[in-house]
Amino acid sequence: RREKVIRYSVMGGLALMFIIAAIIFRSLRITRKQKNIIELQKNEVSRQKEMVEQQKKIVEEHQKEIIDSITYAKRLQEALLPPTDYVNKHLPENFILYKPKDIVAGDFYWMEYLPPSPSLLKEGAQGVVFIAAADCTGHGVPGAMVSVVCSNALNRAVKEFHLRETGKILDKVTELVLETFEKSDKDVKDGMDISLLSIQFPSPSERDGRVRLNWSGANNPLLYIPNPANGGTGSEAIEVAADKQPVGKHDNRKPFTTNTISYQPDTIFYLFTDGYADQFGGAKGKKFMYRKMQAALVEINKKPMDEQKKILDETIMQWKGSNEQVDDICVIGIRI
Repeated sequence: RREKVIRYSVMGGLALMFIIAAIIFRSLRITRKQKNIIELQKNEVSRQKEMVEQQKKIVEEHQKEIIDSITYAKRLQEALLPPTDYVNKHLPENFILYKPKDIVAGDFYWMEYLPPSPSLLKEGAQGVVFIAAADCTGHGVPGAMVSVVCSNALNRAVKEFHLRETGKILDKVTELVLETFEKSDKDVKDGMDISLLSIQFPSPSERDGRVRLNWSGANNPLLYIPNPANGGTGSEAIEVAADKQPVGKHDNRKPFTTNTISYQPDTIFYLFTDGYADQFGGAKGKKFMYRKMQAALVEINKKPMDEQKKILDETIMQWKGSNEQVDDICVIGIRI
């Protein structure tokens, strides 16, 4: 009986040891398998990380190429803008506040000086200056592309077609812009809003010696403030309403109106697009609004032109605060 007990005890102990060994062996296999899975997962994570880094590098390279291309396009667009010296030569008292939303802009300003005919040149005539603030459809790259078309159309209207009336100029520009976009098989409705001023300087032989002003607008009005010393109050802006239609495709189009502006010397004129008034900001995140812009111009109109530009810039930047600039901004001031 004792031998039998011992034999069963030994056999039970061996069986238990075998079971424990099997459990340990199985645990080791599971651990080794889990370790292999972890290694594979780690390798996969590393591979994916490398792929992400490569993709990130590719995206950064493409982004740099795009930004470089747009930056170069900015140089081309700036080449279309009249140089500061050119503007100052023909309009000594002026300022131009120009703030694109992106690297390139849909807003642009345009100026052209046309000398008088040779016969009038002998009499000392000074020719005519055209200046405009324009807002093309969209902003950024699409807006900039439209601005090239519209700027070229303005140049052709005055140089190739020899137009002088501002209304007729905008009619011809509309015709040229539509002609350009009609070549596409797409229904392109792009165009621009514009405020266009014509300044005809007198010759010494003219008795009154008055500068003659014509103005036309597509959706954007003209503001001017007469000097108090010459019959104005200096505290009230006079608005000339624009035609309610753009330069471009529009239903029920009518010829643009040429407005003759009567004024006294030392009057200041403001041409602008809607970007300034439409900027969101302030304590409640609302638009700056046209009326507030008009009040700001009235308040600063007696100051030197450079100071006016600085105040307008500081005002809109303070209003904008941390908000994003919503549109291109262009404001032009001219004292005549």
